[in-house]
Amino acid sequence: MRILTFFYTVWATFWFVFLFILLFPFFLLFLQKPEWKPKAHFLNRLWGRILFPIIGIRIKVEYESKLDLGKTYVFCSNHFSYLDIAVMGVIIKNYFAFVGKASLKGVPLFGYMFAKLHIQVDRTDKNSRVTSMTRSIKALQNGRSVMIFPEGGIWSKEFPKMSLPLKDGGFAMAIQQQIPIVPISLLNNYKIMPDGHFAIYPQTIKAIVHQPIETTGMTSDDIEVLKTKFYKVVQGALDGYSK
Repeated sequence: MRILTFFYTVWATFWFVFLFILLFPFFLLFLQKPEWKPKAHFLNRLWGRILFPIIGIRIKVEYESKLDLGKTYVFCSNHFSYLDIAVMGVIIKNYFAFVGKASLKGVPLFGYMFAKLHIQVDRTDKNSRVTSMTRSIKALQNGRSVMIFPEGGIWSKEFPKMSLPLKDGGFAMAIQQQIPIVPISLLNNYKIMPDGHFAIYPQTIKAIVHQPIETTGMTSDDIEVLKTKFYKVVQGALDGYSK
């Protein structure tokens, strides 16, 4: 069984890389001008929508409400697997920017795309955190949604329990801009692509895009309240699925 998993993982990784290289010249073109970036974002979605069917992984998403594609949101999700990044490009239909680790810039080709299209943050550097917050708020003000993992990385030691405390950033910017938080529960990605292992186990990816949590009227004093609301929604779904 292990040898079959190994060969499947190598095969899936090949398609992951091959499709990205195939699309990279178009990424390179569309990342040259700010007004062309939505086209690069579309390529990101296209990459995922082609990749997952090819490698035999279905994505089943429950949308609790119909989100307005012309509205700006702060999307927040649990983060248990590096598969989460690729999946988000498929399940979120709005134009958005990831807030992700600065170290991703070092990945050949992918790092260039990520640095040009999304927002990087080095959480050990105060200046980097401030810069990423400023860029995120600017994106929201320009009508572009933001996607962030409030755990700040894959830190949980007991899946499917989220790592606490959650970072303030996504909640603070949502309140400052009076923009809804959209909680997302990624229910089983950690079983499909476990963190720290070179292994992919083909099964259906399951996710829930929850009802938006409104921030209208909230102030910076309500950050903890908003974090608690988000946590209860997402952790509740994770606990319910794992039973």
